[in-house]
Amino acid sequence: MLLVLIAWLYVTLLMGLVEATAPHGTVFGGLTTFLFYGVLPAALVGYILATPARKRARRARQEAERGAASGAEPDAGGHAPTAAEADGVAPVRKEP
Repeated sequence: MLLVLIAWLYVTLLMGLVEATAPHGTVFGGLTTFLFYGVLPAALVGYILATPARKRARRARQEAERGAASGAEPDAGGHAPTAAEADGVAPVRKEP
């Protein structure tokens, strides 16, 4: 998709260049053509298409913060290790 955005910017740059060098065109017209037909739409499309990557990065950062906050590394199964309970239940035994 990046190639499409670069190609679109190239086409709009040429449109702006033609507008600026036309007999009745102006440099201001060429710049506004490039800005409004090229840069702003390309920025909007690029922002929208990058949304899933931003979400993945945010989730990875949150998971890393959660892992650092607990101070425990997950085991091989991917689950967080548990600590021994201080107030555990006494084992059941037969009465004498």
